[in-house]
Amino acid sequence: MLKEIFVQSYYPQVKEAGIKYGINPVVLLAQIAIETGWGESVLCKEHFNFGGLTGFGKPSEFWPGTKVQLCEKGLTYRSYPDARNGILDMARLLRSSYASACNVSNVPAAYAQEIAYSRYISEVNGDNRDNYKQLLVKLSATMSKLIALQFPEHKD
Repeated sequence: MLKEIFVQSYYPQVKEAGIKYGINPVVLLAQIAIETGWGESVLCKEHFNFGGLTGFGKPSEFWPGTKVQLCEKGLTYRSYPDARNGILDMARLLRSSYASACNVSNVPAAYAQEIAYSRYISEVNGDNRDNYKQLLVKLSATMSKLIALQFPEHKD
């Protein structure tokens, strides 16, 4: 997906989630870009799962409890009815589990540091904390520019 189309497609929902949960929409959209490969992952395209959220936990106002398994013997993931619900649930989970990161999300480098060195990142899965942090900072800057071009009313 082109970066401009990605921003146009998801920024309105990310902005709503950011307001509702007190998370800077710029860093949230940057994180979603990382997690979905700019909207190209199967979880994103077919199941509106923007953060690789596993199918554990109780259903919520945004997640009806629907799950999907992408490969035999693989993990089950949450499947959402639409992008809005998937993004709002991701933001809800970030706020409830990573409040310290959300609290500093207006400073992308601080958010990136907090989230990259939290249990959100799993080195067991091959994640690299420093690379994730650097990419999140870089994409936050990119996202800020793209949002400003497409949504001039947005203020950092």
